[in-house]
Amino acid sequence: MSEVFEGYERQYCELSANLSRKCTSAGLLDGEQKKQKVSEIRTGLDEAESLIRKMDLEARSLQPNVKAVLLAKLREYKSDLNNLKSEVKIISSANPNQAARDVLLESGMADALTVSADQRTRLLMSTERVNQSSDRIKESRRTMLETEELGVSILQDLHQQRQSLLHANNTLHGVDDNIGKSKRILTAMSRRLSRNKWIIGSVIAVLVLAIILILYFKLR
Repeated sequence: MSEVFEGYERQYCELSANLSRKCTSAGLLDGEQKKQKVSEIRTGLDEAESLIRKMDLEARSLQPNVKAVLLAKLREYKSDLNNLKSEVKIISSANPNQAARDVLLESGMADALTVSADQRTRLLMSTERVNQSSDRIKESRRTMLETEELGVSILQDLHQQRQSLLHANNTLHGVDDNIGKSKRILTAMSRRLSRNKWIIGSVIAVLVLAIILILYFKLR
């Protein structure tokens, strides 16, 4: 609730109660005293009307849910102000009965206008809600499109990463094949070296044995 609105509201309620008391006392007066009292009341009515306008401006500047509550209150205050004006009109009239009938007729027309104004207000509020809903739908659609674009971009990135992984996997398989071939070649070379070692060892042993035999026969 708006503190500014509440401040205007307190001032209006105090002023309205004061004006109501003055209207009651003015009805008991005559002549110049009555005119003076009516003049004071009309000055107070101008002040009350100014407070009503301030409350109306403040209420319309607030959030929709708060604004609706305050505008409903404001309609009651406007009705109260109209009743005070009617009462002053009757008091200040030379023919109170005729003035009372005129006030009743004006009240009936005012009620009809109030109903029309209420319907117009409800229509404007409904239109505002529809516009807000339309804006939310547009915002949701925009967010959905942005999310869709982001999803497509992510899928494209994932596809590229998958292709990179497949290429790396194929490269690793090729490396494994090369390592396997190298291992087989090294194994074959190791076997050949082992075989050559045995052959060389055998040749050396035969030569040593031949030398020993030659020396033996020579010495003998």
